[in-house]
Amino acid sequence: MPKLALVTGANRGIGLGTARQLAAAGAHVLLAGRDGEAVTEAAKALQDDGLAVTPLVLDVTDPASIRSAAAEVEDGHGRLDILVNNAGIRVEEYGKQPSEQPVARWRETFDTNLFGLVEVTTAFLPLLRRSPAARIVNVSSLLGSLTTHTDPQSYVYSPMFKSLPAYSAAKSALNSWTVHLAYELRETPIKVNAVHPGYTRTGMNDGEGDLDVADGARSSVAMALLDHDGPTGTYTHEGETIPW
Repeated sequence: MPKLALVTGANRGIGLGTARQLAAAGAHVLLAGRDGEAVTEAAKALQDDGLAVTPLVLDVTDPASIRSAAAEVEDGHGRLDILVNNAGIRVEEYGKQPSEQPVARWRETFDTNLFGLVEVTTAFLPLLRRSPAARIVNVSSLLGSLTTHTDPQSYVYSPMFKSLPAYSAAKSALNSWTVHLAYELRETPIKVNAVHPGYTRTGMNDGEGDLDVADGARSSVAMALLDHDGPTGTYTHEGETIPW
């Protein structure tokens, strides 16, 4: 029986790349997103390439949508083997000072990038527990690393990235959630890890970046397909540890 994977925010960008690579590796992928038309179209594109992909409507900021999606997966499959929490937004404007970003942007950012991720994970955790060896991958960012943010030699130490305090803080909190959940599940076969995909050319980055989408998806896919002796509670990029 193929592994059943769910990727949030998967109708474009790194999420779509992750869904494609997991399906190419033999998983049956639930391609999730909040726009039903967009996820159906994205799923069809992968299906046309011979990949086992099913669209799933899931808005990570809507508790009712999360409950509905979890019920749909339970009814249709009875378990979940891989959860890739990829959905994320960047709504802050580049060029502002950290203190100039309005609180409304903080709330919007945290609703998707942290609170939605936590709610999705807890809703699907009963199904993940039914898997013989489930994997949870939380897509973080180098901007979540406080150590890197204080390193003048890092590209993160710049006006451009210092203008994203809410995004950065939400990713730092995501890293903390990763560590806490990994501790809770330490005596189970479930592994929980955070990944930095790399500075990838996507719409979120206005097309800027060093990596293409296929490369940006690699870290998530590797952690999603970890063997039984793989790590848990880590924060990495392509297998290399990132300082918290």
